[in-house]
Amino acid sequence: MALAVLYSRALAGMDAPPVTVEVHLANGLPSFAIVGLPEAEVREARDRVRAALQNARFEFPARHITVNLAPADLPKESGRFDLPIALGILVATGQLPSEDLARFEFAGELALAGELRPVRGALAMSLGAKRAGRAFVLPCENAAEAALVEDAAIYAARNLLEVCAHLARREPLGRYTVSAPQTRVAYPDMQEVRGQAHAKRALEIAAAGGHSLLMMGPPGTGKTMLAMRLPGLLPAMTQQEALESAAVQSLGTRGFRISTWRERPYRAPHHTASAVALVGGGSDPRPGEISMAMHGVLFLDELPEFERRVLEVLREPLESGRVSVSRAARQAEFPAEFQLVAAMNPCACGYLGHHDGRCRCTPDQIARYRSRISGPLLDRIDIHIEVPAVAIDDLSRAQGGERSSDIRKRVERARAKMMARQDKPNSKLTSAEVERYCSLNDRAAAILQSAIKKLGLSARGYHRILKVARTIADLVGADEITAVHVAEAVQYRRRDRQ
Repeated sequence: MALAVLYSRALAGMDAPPVTVEVHLANGLPSFAIVGLPEAEVREARDRVRAALQNARFEFPARHITVNLAPADLPKESGRFDLPIALGILVATGQLPSEDLARFEFAGELALAGELRPVRGALAMSLGAKRAGRAFVLPCENAAEAALVEDAAIYAARNLLEVCAHLARREPLGRYTVSAPQTRVAYPDMQEVRGQAHAKRALEIAAAGGHSLLMMGPPGTGKTMLAMRLPGLLPAMTQQEALESAAVQSLGTRGFRISTWRERPYRAPHHTASAVALVGGGSDPRPGEISMAMHGVLFLDELPEFERRVLEVLREPLESGRVSVSRAARQAEFPAEFQLVAAMNPCACGYLGHHDGRCRCTPDQIARYRSRISGPLLDRIDIHIEVPAVAIDDLSRAQGGERSSDIRKRVERARAKMMARQDKPNSKLTSAEVERYCSLNDRAAAILQSAIKKLGLSARGYHRILKVARTIADLVGADEITAVHVAEAVQYRRRDRQ
């Protein structure tokens, strides 16, 4: 048979579109051509495949070889097509039977000796193969990740010879089955944080309702410690959330590690990060930090030190929960359901209002420092709090207060109340849903109207206060938002008061 047809998968954002690998042998001078919009890594498969076949003691044909990766308008990247190309050559030359090819999809990079090396995006490709009704053959290192897709038929191989023996029905590969790890995720404990009762309360509200949070205070007051403990306050990840988070992680440079299954991501990029690093991009678009924090926490320390244009890219994902990356030749869309936690100093030197009076910043310098964060971005952050210096008495105490596990129980009860009422956290309520679920009595409405006039809040700020008040009420199990809940929510708009 001079023609072989196999199936594989490409990556396009979060999707893994199918790719048909066609291998044709023709008479003529020996040559090896790969067509179908291949990137450089795919074109280099010619040398890897030739060496792998020869070292595995197969015959490499001295004929004109044409490999077509269809559809032709879909860009193909990485070495994942090495395995199907090598198998296609063996089938086209009659060294392997072709009966079972239609039942499988293949992906894997070949070493020169024939070993299979792991590839990116195994989870997305496994999901696509399952939907197509095919089994998936891939390297052993990717098997645990691919098997996270429920009922997916996964076959793992160490090298090219094992795959060939399976297709020849001499030594069939066993179906890979492994249960997802059930180990309990160990997060940093809130009990380690001394003092800061007001900030801890704000973090509990943020965790319950999925609200974004901005902390302002001098250096060394525990802002980073508090942010690192937010993932431990969030409810346990559902199966769907864990799969979505793992799928994004698998597209990153480091790939997905099975040991982090059901662990809330915590991403803390440095303030020198570019807009592309934050939002994603590149000639072959990959997810950025905001997508890698899917269903987890994105912590931006020293917020005013980020470039203004870098911060502005957060505005759309904070509202929509998705980010679209457009390039001249390619477009991709990535999910961005993350919780933003930011920290900043009160002034450029960081010690404004400190008890020893060490700050020497002028009012103009303070204004310039704070104006690095735009009003529209601040308006999208639900909770603004001050994190003052910790008293010596609090630092010397043996215990720091409640454990994260105790706080998480209250958070889970409040979140369960939200899901039963509206099937989403309060931070995701639309304007119509705010009107429906966040109604106020006369006294609460009067307090909110007074706050709006004094603070000059926008319509967005008004709705965000209502959402936070709804979360505060849910934490105490109240069905009605009262004046007490609204008053506390207003206190969490500190930057508006300034």
